[in-house]
Amino acid sequence: KINMQIHHTQTLISSPKPFNLIPLSVYKTPKLNVAALGSRVLKANHGLRSKNRNVICSAADRLSFDNDVKRKRKVVEHVSLIKGKEDLSEEQEKDMLDYLYTTQYQMGGIVSISLGRVSGGNDDKYSHGIYMRFQTKKDVLKFYENQFYVGVLRDHVVPYCHEIINADFESEVEDDMLSIFRKGEEFNYGVELVLLIAFGKSSLDGPAEDALLALSKLTMDFPSLIVQATIGSNFNISSAQYTHGVVIRFRSPEAFQMFMNSSEYNNMWRSKFQPIVQKHLSVHFSIDPVGTELM
Repeated sequence: KINMQIHHTQTLISSPKPFNLIPLSVYKTPKLNVAALGSRVLKANHGLRSKNRNVICSAADRLSFDNDVKRKRKVVEHVSLIKGKEDLSEEQEKDMLDYLYTTQYQMGGIVSISLGRVSGGNDDKYSHGIYMRFQTKKDVLKFYENQFYVGVLRDHVVPYCHEIINADFESEVEDDMLSIFRKGEEFNYGVELVLLIAFGKSSLDGPAEDALLALSKLTMDFPSLIVQATIGSNFNISSAQYTHGVVIRFRSPEAFQMFMNSSEYNNMWRSKFQPIVQKHLSVHFSIDPVGTELM
């Protein structure tokens, strides 16, 4: 076993009001049968939906949506939300998060990873969030099939949790190494926000795209608060009830609070999202520097 010294802290941040306006209905994984875990993961993801709606690109730097902006690179975002058992000990939590974090060293394709204990609570009681970035959809499929990852789920995640939900979406970021691999000092700290959204079918061709574009533009208006934001259509059939996913990296808990409490964001959510969103799931967790020394 490779022991990773990982620091997880919990910053109590009140849940933003707009994300609590609509009752949530969360996909519940079938009973976590360890023996059938590998085949269930494969079955759920071999059928990834191939038809994507328009990708909303959003590298949240001082960029515009003109054609002469810096070149963009497609990436695939994977998010996994875990509902840990109520009696989960600190040692068990560390074991689970350490092994999940170590997956990046045991298999190819993982470009970036962050994970931690959910801050501030949420209506569905998800306790931990995991975010990973891949270069292609093919890399995501290989990830779900990887025997090391399946073993980590079987031995170090499933015994400690009640439910798991996975979502995957394609987006774009600025085509440079720091943006693609989420490297550099500004990615060492902050808050990761994961938002899964279910738009009504009648709104997908017009109003939903308009709402996502408004959100993407808004993230670019706050470069002092936001490091990077990605938005796209969810193509994982195991969570098909959510049509889109959003990942936003904030520079600090204070930056997260300022953005979520801003009139610009709240007005946009009420006018663009609330009328057409059927349900959504929002969690955020703190990011702290992770030791790189392997013991």
